[in-house]
Amino acid sequence: MPVDNELYNRLHNTWWDENTALGILRSWIGPVRFGYFQSILTADESQTIREKTVLDVGCGGGLLAEEFARLPCHVTGIDPAEESLETARRHAQLSGLIINYEVGVGEHIPFDDASFDVVVCCDVLEHVNSVEPVIQEIARVLKPGGYFFYDTINRSALSWLVMIKMAQDWKATSFMPPNLHDWHKFIKPKELQLVIRKYQLENQDVKGMSPQTNPLHTISMFLRQKRGTLTLSDMGQRMRFKASRDLSTSYMGYAIKTSHS
Repeated sequence: MPVDNELYNRLHNTWWDENTALGILRSWIGPVRFGYFQSILTADESQTIREKTVLDVGCGGGLLAEEFARLPCHVTGIDPAEESLETARRHAQLSGLIINYEVGVGEHIPFDDASFDVVVCCDVLEHVNSVEPVIQEIARVLKPGGYFFYDTINRSALSWLVMIKMAQDWKATSFMPPNLHDWHKFIKPKELQLVIRKYQLENQDVKGMSPQTNPLHTISMFLRQKRGTLTLSDMGQRMRFKASRDLSTSYMGYAIKTSHS
């Protein structure tokens, strides 16, 4: 079945609810993901993290854009789902944050060459028709020496079991909308790094995002949340995702744009 990207319009008002499929992006992996990105930026003593220009490609309801805006950075977010962008604008206003949100897609980013110090693309690459034009556009709008941060899902046996069957398909455990993900669109780390290298981006690091609970305990929580005895928010708190060496399901990393043509 094809990926249903229209759900980001239908479910636009659930982005900031930690007990929804979209909201768990913030509560489950948000802390480990943004903590990792922030640690990379602050480790570079030659630059200051404040006032950097940041583009969030596929920003959704603004979960990650707001994190960068609080540093503070000058943040722009683009997304094809106009309803999600309206949610992002309202939440930023309520939070007292200034973020520029515009309709746009990763294949045709509506900004000039070398416009941004940082480009972020998270939970997006597994939804596009082709990864290469998105990476090409990201490299184009990124300044030489700029940072490209990403996360996505590995195409592995474990991701098929966890992300497709348990989270999406099986009635006894599912909590994701039908057709949110297509396993065939998941991307092996080596595949992504080959595309990144093609467009003047040098990958620097890659890490997994893994729960600290053991597999049996995790499966038990999947069953309990389906029975209604455990909320999605509670699951996230108990699993306590961390950066790891295990790339078999979700992984994140970063690349730097080289200055040579």
